[in-house]
Amino acid sequence: MNRKWKSIGLAAIAAALSLSASFAEAAGVLTIGRREDSTTFDPIKSAQNVDNWVFSNVFDVLIRVDSTGTKLEPGLAESWTISDDGLTYTFKIRDAKFSDGSPITAEDAAFSLLRIRDNPGSLWSDSYKIVDTAVATDPKTLTVKLTHPSAPFLSQLALPNVSVLSKKAVEAGEDAFAEHPTASSGAFTVKEWRRGDRVILEKNPNFWQADRVKLDGVEWISVPDDNTRMLDVQAGQLDTAIFVPFSRVEELKKDPNLNVLTDTSTREDHLLINHQHGALAKKEVRQALDMAIDKKSIVDAVTFGIGTVANSYIPKGSLYHYDANYQYPYDPEKAKAMLAEAGASGLTLNYVVNAGNEVDEQIAVLLQQQLAKAGVTANLQKVDPSQSWNMLVDGDYDISVMYWTNDILDPDQKTTFVLGDDSNMNYMTRYKNEKVKDLVAAARLELDPKKREAMYIEIQKLAKDDVHWIDLYYSPYINVARKNIENFHQNPLGRFSLEDTVKN
Repeated sequence: MNRKWKSIGLAAIAAALSLSASFAEAAGVLTIGRREDSTTFDPIKSAQNVDNWVFSNVFDVLIRVDSTGTKLEPGLAESWTISDDGLTYTFKIRDAKFSDGSPITAEDAAFSLLRIRDNPGSLWSDSYKIVDTAVATDPKTLTVKLTHPSAPFLSQLALPNVSVLSKKAVEAGEDAFAEHPTASSGAFTVKEWRRGDRVILEKNPNFWQADRVKLDGVEWISVPDDNTRMLDVQAGQLDTAIFVPFSRVEELKKDPNLNVLTDTSTREDHLLINHQHGALAKKEVRQALDMAIDKKSIVDAVTFGIGTVANSYIPKGSLYHYDANYQYPYDPEKAKAMLAEAGASGLTLNYVVNAGNEVDEQIAVLLQQQLAKAGVTANLQKVDPSQSWNMLVDGDYDISVMYWTNDILDPDQKTTFVLGDDSNMNYMTRYKNEKVKDLVAAARLELDPKKREAMYIEIQKLAKDDVHWIDLYYSPYINVARKNIENFHQNPLGRFSLEDTVKN
């Protein structure tokens, strides 16, 4: 309406109505403060939680992990059958649509599965080479044949990176899709991505569970500095914030306007080591570094006792975790002697640190001091979290603390990615052990649970002996939400069920 209000009274009423309308609109939009910005909307080209947790909002998978993070449930595949020989999987695709109104078909599902296997840019190809063929036998039936029976295959289909994408939308331009997907299969659509600032999502009215979604939208807002992010949620500028620093937990619990949420996780923090850099290629040098680090003191000083010392890349409580796995004793003098024997006395390392990450910065100072006792100089290079990933990919580091949360229930995914995979340089460590790689591949095919467990125990022992990286600690997810936010939780695999979140 273009007519101008000429009455001051009417103008005031109109202004009030307009203001209340904007407030009502904002009331249905959940704001989440996080550290890093997204890197892509192409699921096959990322392995970062900052992306995967948003992918789970925007795209749907054939098979989901439930809210408890303990079992599989139907997603876009409403049912499935497996042949007696374990080689053929037949999925019935439910009646669902992409956000642009086009039907989600078995052809889209086949395209997505083959794309993660074959696309040169896929970081996950090794996990899906078990797939021989994927064919849409009719618009709602997907038939997948495997080269060998695979114990983790159904779990692998719950990975956010193998979400069902629109074949038409992706083929219209991969690069454009990665910036702004025009069709989504999940609860929300991408309205806008303001790089370096926020991702703005809107409710997808065509989502097959649209009636379940209470929010009008979600904004994932990048606030790299931990303290600033906590202050923003305390001030009401954010509804929620993730990655609460351990040091702020008790203080935030005392705020009557907030709920501090502690959820069971599969998170493990570790020290990545670039095996291609000089002396770090020697196993004895890496073992010495492990012995030079006092993990218990890190848990006490940095996590305030909330975390627990890690002894394996498979986190405690996860399938096939080996609780009796070896731990290198803290012995800086022996570490110093081992370095000398390996010809690495006076070792100097470039330590990449995520700036603004309170915990990473605290760990960096402690590790720098501990390594110094073994004669190792760690030069701290603080970089923006959005830059550190590329530095790892490029090999522009010696050591760096990172973390991992499991994305599927089966240990194959993480094991493949960090120990048995060449396409991503084993999570950027450049670790190579052909025996381990072969064992990882064999464990994927072993269907006997007892034999498979024994294989994973052996893998954990070998990885620890090689010091593929240095295990530091396990910890829960710690997030904070204002009291008017309900059902804001993560399952152990990290997925936020924002379909169920309510903003009162």
